[in-house]
Amino acid sequence: MTRPRAASDRFVAQLPDHIRSQVAVIHSPLLKIEPLTVAVESDESAGLIFSSANGVNAAALLNVDRCLPAYCVGPATTQAAQDAGWDAQMRGATAQELVANLLKLRPRSPLLHLRGEHSRGNVAERLTESGLTTREQPIYRQQLLPLSDEASQAAEDNQPIIAPLFSPRTARHFADVWAGSAPLWLAAISEAAAEPLKTLRFERLKIADEPTPDKMQKAVKKLLNHVMRVESAPGAD
Repeated sequence: MTRPRAASDRFVAQLPDHIRSQVAVIHSPLLKIEPLTVAVESDESAGLIFSSANGVNAAALLNVDRCLPAYCVGPATTQAAQDAGWDAQMRGATAQELVANLLKLRPRSPLLHLRGEHSRGNVAERLTESGLTTREQPIYRQQLLPLSDEASQAAEDNQPIIAPLFSPRTARHFADVWAGSAPLWLAAISEAAAEPLKTLRFERLKIADEPTPDKMQKAVKKLLNHVMRVESAPGAD
């Protein structure tokens, strides 16, 4: 698992029991989330935008105003914001959907997008260009990490490895640090995340039908089914 540990644990916990019983989970987070020590000026904002649970957690540590409504990407981010005390609404499964839905909703503005230092989607820019004034502020850092010792050792083994990649940035980083010879089965959350993985030698690359945890779980299940068929085929080692 390549996400930060808490997010990886949630992803694995939601897989069916029969799937978890057939795999050994190796944790190798490729990102470390570090909240920034910044002052968030939200007094003039009419609402917040969260595009990740990491943004929610960092905002909670910074004591950002809980009285503001929060417009969120995805169910996990929405639930995190609700649990942290915000009146949070899911307004799309992706940043693109959130932008489209907010432009239809036209909530009071200006809005404030609290995000990481590295962010895709240009949410604030696209909303502002379409007449819904939105500011943005990075409130956490995503530090790239090497493969864990356990992952590096497994990479040199002959057992199949299923690696889910949840963002283009972590996919690029994985492609840079992977130097193993183990059979590699890849799940990418989007076409953009899949692109840098195409430089690797792999058995199969599955792209999620939609960039959501549910679709990524389905992609992982399909890969596991393929792996099991290959491993049980006549003549397989």
